[in-house]
Amino acid sequence: MTLLGLLSTSRIGGNTPPCCSAPSWPSDRATGGVSHPHMGERGCAAMDLANIRRNRNRVTAAATAHCCALSSPTATAGNKGSMSQQVMGEDELRMRLAKLEAENERLRERLTRERTGSMRNLANLIGDASPVSAPSSPMKGPLKQSIAIPEDPKSSWKALTIIVLGATGDLAKKKTFPALMALSRAGLLPPHASIVGYGRTKWSQDDFQKMLETNLKPCNEKAAFKRRCAYQWGQYDSPDDMGVLKCVCAKIEGETMPESEEFRMFGVCANRLFYFALPPFTYPGAAKAINKSAMSKTGWSRMVIEKPFGRDSESYLTLSHALSAEFSESQMYRIDHYLGKEIAQSIMTLRFANLVFEPLWNRNHVSCVHITFKEDIGTQGRGGYFDEYGMIRDVMQNHLIQLLALIAMETPISLGADDVRNRKVEVLRCIDPIRMQDVVVGQYVAAKGQEGYLDDKTVPAGSITPTYAMAALYINNSRWSGVPFILSCGKALSEKLVDIRVQFKPTSGNLFEGRDVFPNELVMRVQPDEAIFLRCMTKAPGLSADVAAVEMDLTYKKHFQGSLDLPDAYERLILDALNGDSSLFVRDDELAAAWRIFTPVLTTLDTEKVQPLPYEFGSPGPTKAQEMLTRLGFFEMVKGDGVSETEKKKVIQQMESFSLGDRA
Repeated sequence: MTLLGLLSTSRIGGNTPPCCSAPSWPSDRATGGVSHPHMGERGCAAMDLANIRRNRNRVTAAATAHCCALSSPTATAGNKGSMSQQVMGEDELRMRLAKLEAENERLRERLTRERTGSMRNLANLIGDASPVSAPSSPMKGPLKQSIAIPEDPKSSWKALTIIVLGATGDLAKKKTFPALMALSRAGLLPPHASIVGYGRTKWSQDDFQKMLETNLKPCNEKAAFKRRCAYQWGQYDSPDDMGVLKCVCAKIEGETMPESEEFRMFGVCANRLFYFALPPFTYPGAAKAINKSAMSKTGWSRMVIEKPFGRDSESYLTLSHALSAEFSESQMYRIDHYLGKEIAQSIMTLRFANLVFEPLWNRNHVSCVHITFKEDIGTQGRGGYFDEYGMIRDVMQNHLIQLLALIAMETPISLGADDVRNRKVEVLRCIDPIRMQDVVVGQYVAAKGQEGYLDDKTVPAGSITPTYAMAALYINNSRWSGVPFILSCGKALSEKLVDIRVQFKPTSGNLFEGRDVFPNELVMRVQPDEAIFLRCMTKAPGLSADVAAVEMDLTYKKHFQGSLDLPDAYERLILDALNGDSSLFVRDDELAAAWRIFTPVLTTLDTEKVQPLPYEFGSPGPTKAQEMLTRLGFFEMVKGDGVSETEKKKVIQQMESFSLGDRA
């Protein structure tokens, strides 16, 4: 689009192109502007406003003259030489506009600050000396609720556009758009927020609206949400197509912003969130095109980036360097949706807000930790994607290692994003790379009327990609030395479950000799039905002296009745990204530390063509994995009801024979 075209579609000032209408907001404020040391606040504000309007007129005049000259009928090939003397080049125009924008920014910052100061002074004069920090906190005194100063005076008039890249794909349909609609229903998106789907499919707006209608659950707010949404097609790695996307966003941002004094003075100030619901191989090209052509110049631009983040250390570093060349670390929000799960967020509270646990949270009292991810379904026709990565890369290296880091890290200095992530990186760096003797891999076969992995037509013939994996990790620090952290994950297993089990050591001595005394176990069930259990021993009711294993049960649905409406993990994480909170997102050095742990064993599995052990669909997994659990000292808790004496004795013998030497 030419500058003349941009001028004709601009709303700001009537004639100003979008590229000139809203100056950028640099973080540092240089001195400058016209003022006088003896002028009062109102005088300075009036002068600043006059200067802003003067600069805007200069911007409009320069751009209009340039564009009109270029589009004039006299601007033919024969007089291009004289044209170049009379009309500045586009690059020179942009340089002049940038200078004017920078000057406007300095004036705007001072004007906002002076207006805010004047309002606070007025509040003090009327008898309310306390600061007014938010519109929801009305003032006291004679002019109650007549003056409201927001925390960020600019936040109420910034446009927000959420761009979903890969809008026609499964992830966007099943997760991203439903999460955005849930945020809209809850009133957590500003009323002027817009959503633009972007994909390579040449859909019309009607096609896009039909997709939303099909994939979003029925609700009263569905129609209103769909009105927020628009679609634009183009290539992900094309700067020209991304430039068109930017113009679409700018047009929408100008149309959705309400008329206000700030809008009339400053134009549109736009924030943009880019959600990468894309295959990873498209990330470098898309990042380069976005940085060149689609970034907001008048607000923040943030990138929510989906896993997988490479296949090993080398591929991750290549991807990381490509993204870091275009965006700063503070702009990138690498999403691992398990960090948005309710129980995952409760781990730190459970550990650090309850004195009873922290003194026991070490090698002196903990026998082992088992983090489990179980699915009761197979690949279901999506074997092509899964076969490229396998269970270790798809689940263990990201979801499970993040849960491990939260369980094992030291107390952070604060709950700030960097303080928490620093502790996670520290503990990950203490883990040695996994050895082959500490790994079991498997692949499910047909059973119980269900087809096996290799029966899936989307899976390459003869594939040796594991659908099950178990690995033992050891943390070499003073807190956890010698304690195995067991990670297991698999498809087509006996149940659907994700949980964390911290098993404590058995009591010493033989006070209850001859009775079934089991060690304590803390269980955190991530899904389904979020819950926390503490399994312990008590005397069985009655006249006998028998003991019984019981559970102190914190099932969320039972204990938070009437107030339990847990948001989906994607809702929470998208909202955090919009708010600039990166606590639940993965930092680049976290990923580098995680890949260092897994890359050697992945390389061995790939190069040596290790055959996965077969296990039946619907079973607990390979038999060798259960043997590995026994060797590492982990056992399933059993109860008296429905458990044979043989099974009880087997578990008790396992407990009695277990020692640290068995782990070697």
